[in-house]
Amino acid sequence: MASSSELPKAPLGFLSNNPVFSGLSDVYTSFQERRQKLGLSNPGTVETIAREVQRDVLLTNYMFSGLRADLTKAFSLAPLFQVSHQFALGERLNPYTFAALYGTNRIFAQANMDNDGNLSSRFNWRWSDSSVTKTQLQIAPGGGGQDMMQLEHEYVGSDFTASLKALNPSILDGGLTGIFIGHYLQSVTPKLALGLEAVWQRAGLTQGPDTAVSYVGRYKSQDWVASVQLQAQGALNTSYWRRLSDKIQAGVDMTLTIAPGAQGMMGPLQKEGVTTFGAKYDFRMATFRAQVDSKGKLSCLLEKRVAAPITMTFAADVDHFTQQAKLGVGISIEATGEELQDQQEAMGNQPSPNIPF
Repeated sequence: MASSSELPKAPLGFLSNNPVFSGLSDVYTSFQERRQKLGLSNPGTVETIAREVQRDVLLTNYMFSGLRADLTKAFSLAPLFQVSHQFALGERLNPYTFAALYGTNRIFAQANMDNDGNLSSRFNWRWSDSSVTKTQLQIAPGGGGQDMMQLEHEYVGSDFTASLKALNPSILDGGLTGIFIGHYLQSVTPKLALGLEAVWQRAGLTQGPDTAVSYVGRYKSQDWVASVQLQAQGALNTSYWRRLSDKIQAGVDMTLTIAPGAQGMMGPLQKEGVTTFGAKYDFRMATFRAQVDSKGKLSCLLEKRVAAPITMTFAADVDHFTQQAKLGVGISIEATGEELQDQQEAMGNQPSPNIPF
């Protein structure tokens, strides 16, 4: 029998002695060392490159019209468990919606059902500190083409974020249909991040797939952030956010769309754009937001905490071109029991659960 010294070396040992493999390994190691010396941080995701403007300052996610009342009851903090009831009367508002939420370090589960029986749910599972799978499901009674399923897996690295998303994927018809979106955002310098979004979609087996690629960039300074997104369809979106003081934030968002005219690619191009300016002011017990766009619409929203569990919301917008005005009034009540207060005191300075929202 041959001795152990006479046995052939493992394939990995052969590769480590290979000059080509050794050279590539040295290049990769040098690249990683230079990358760590730059001190790069995670830039976030492609979908949130303009989060300071679109989520914090502008009113897109806050405006409503009519009357609305929200009642939220929290039963536990760790794990997080709460239910809520929403009563509403107004344009594009459901008269009643029930919601439940559950969250731990690994799981985030949320479900909403309105008075018409429409069900929407989210379920996220954290595999590790950097890997999360997200699912979203929407079911409408009677069908009607409003059912939706979305699957997404997101990986958060030290200086990049990559994700793959599928909307209504199907292989039951003998072919792959649906919409598939890939995101990648990489920090290039401590302040600059660049990325892209790739879309592949196929509506049916008799149709060919369509593809599109968009490019994004984000520059973050100490007190201002600028972002740009160039889409394959000819749309350009830019945003700029700035913190003017500890209480005041301001931002501007511009969208420009360039498309061929009625005569096709040889005809004149049609240009359409809108620019929105917004500002946010934080009082001690209230927050005021206001915005105006290039189409003549002026909007404002005031959130006022009347007491510890009660928040009042007043919303209004005026469209000077169409001579229309809308008004919204809402109240939100957060009910907490003595058991929850005791649990909060028992937790003390312990960190809150890292829920994969």
